[in-house]
Amino acid sequence: MERINEMADSFKLLGDKTRLTILALLKERALCVCDLVELLGTSQPNVSQHLRKLRAAGLVNETRKGHWIYYSLNLEHKPYLQAALDSVPSFKEKIGQIKNVCE
Repeated sequence: MERINEMADSFKLLGDKTRLTILALLKERALCVCDLVELLGTSQPNVSQHLRKLRAAGLVNETRKGHWIYYSLNLEHKPYLQAALDSVPSFKEKIGQIKNVCE
């Protein structure tokens, strides 16, 4: 029953369009908050709050590179989420258009 609760909690997080979009973007490559702000067209505090929830659920990893923190997917132990993200449209082209302001 614990696994069912974990899955339900994970799917609740993905029920939010912004968080689902963040995971879809991170499916392509690791991104910093400033990249996500540009791609989502929203504020830095909004993106940070969504990332906080995703990090608390163990769905994203963070890696520090200089002054910046880059976020990446952490779905190793959640194959059911990987299967869901495989159905999400690709954002590869959109990510290729960002200015990489964090570098």
